[in-house]
Amino acid sequence: VQLQASGGGSVQPGESLRLSCAASRRTVSFHIMGWFRQAPGKEREFVAAIRWSDGSTVYADSVKGRFTISRDNAKNTVYLQMNSLKTEDTAVYYCAADPRTGWTTVYYNYWGQGTQVTVSS
Repeated sequence: VQLQASGGGSVQPGESLRLSCAASRRTVSFHIMGWFRQAPGKEREFVAAIRWSDGSTVYADSVKGRFTISRDNAKNTVYLQMNSLKTEDTAVYYCAADPRTGWTTVYYNYWGQGTQVTVSS
């Protein structure tokens, strides 16, 4: 199982980015996929997650109303649309699949390699 994250970059505050996470073609549908982020010197933290079957979503309070997670079943891909970016959103963003416990914990079975998002004026 491989997860390939992409779409990171450098933007100014208030701008937008869309991250993508493509799962390898050998996978079956994951129950839940999520996005996490890790800023320098900080622990990895939950950002958003989506249930593959019905599209139910959960968000961290810090990104509610600004970020949207979605999935494309045909492409085995999960997206994170990030709007109104702030400097504090700067981090490496990771996608993950199949949590062993709750949706918002870091205990997922599969992880992508991470993509850097930098928000700076």
